[in-house]
Amino acid sequence: MVTLDNAITARLKHGGKHYEVLVDPELALSLRKGDDVDIPAMLAVEDVFENASRGDHPSEEDVERTFGTTEIYAVAEHIVVHGELHLTKDQRKQILDDKRRQVVGAIAAGAFNPQTKAPHPPARIEKAMEEAGIHLDPMKSVDELVSITMDAIRPIIPIRFDTVEVAVKIPADYAAKAYGEVAGFGEVQKEEWQHDGSWIGVIKIPAGMQLDFYGIVNRVSKGNAETKLLK
Repeated sequence: MVTLDNAITARLKHGGKHYEVLVDPELALSLRKGDDVDIPAMLAVEDVFENASRGDHPSEEDVERTFGTTEIYAVAEHIVVHGELHLTKDQRKQILDDKRRQVVGAIAAGAFNPQTKAPHPPARIEKAMEEAGIHLDPMKSVDELVSITMDAIRPIIPIRFDTVEVAVKIPADYAAKAYGEVAGFGEVQKEEWQHDGSWIGVIKIPAGMQLDFYGIVNRVSKGNAETKLLK
């Protein structure tokens, strides 16, 4: 359950009446975009208010008439999904900062420069976002924001989402222990264990994760593996 200090007000106006609940901002946003949410965990107070700041409550008759029930979880869910979420300045900033990090991280992990075939560093993506004047909407999902951001920064830097295939050969001394991490990093397209105990495979990974993948291969093989970018 979220604390009152970190809760926001979800408000619904219906038939001249106001109904408010105090909720966790992240869980409330998740609920609004259709995710399954633990409603009790979302509520700071298991109560519905007419004015939360004053502690005023609507009558049970009004609640029943508006929502068809007085059950708090059902009422709270309806208010969050169909009403308005009111973020404080600090809450809005925190959510926007978190979503910006998630958006940059998702683009850096999955996108690359089609001219060089190399991933874009997060700093380059952030700079392109600044140049594009992107203003993130805290009410939108990260997936939506990634799509909006990609459209905005494409005129500024060459970038696209794609996957690449990397061929890997791990010597016998490291193959058995390294296999799990290397094969689990992406989607194995082909693989073969050699007679000498070495392993050869082709792994499909997000283009932006190439440097991370090579780092893992080098670590688990102590720099003795061979890699080749196929496409």
